[in-house]
Amino acid sequence: MTDLVDIRPLRHAIDALAEAVDDVARKAGDTVAVRRLQNDVERLRIDSGDCADLPAVNVERTLEVIPDTPYDESMWRDVDDEGLGGFHRPNTRR
Repeated sequence: MTDLVDIRPLRHAIDALAEAVDDVARKAGDTVAVRRLQNDVERLRIDSGDCADLPAVNVERTLEVIPDTPYDESMWRDVDDEGLGGFHRPNTRR
């Protein structure tokens, strides 16, 4: 049998968010912003339920090592280093 994604921590976070939104609703009253937040919490509950039956995947992460050795200097020939302001010709107009 395939392991499923454990959404218990997600549901716990959504419950905590719902409590915070309810607290705001008690203090601010029935406003458009509060109703929008309550709707968002309900949407999170619905969407998290959709995740309950997802199979867990084993993601193998690889680390790419970038060597500390200097680059070939020929790569930088005739290159303008914009990070330091770039090359500016001397102003000959006065």
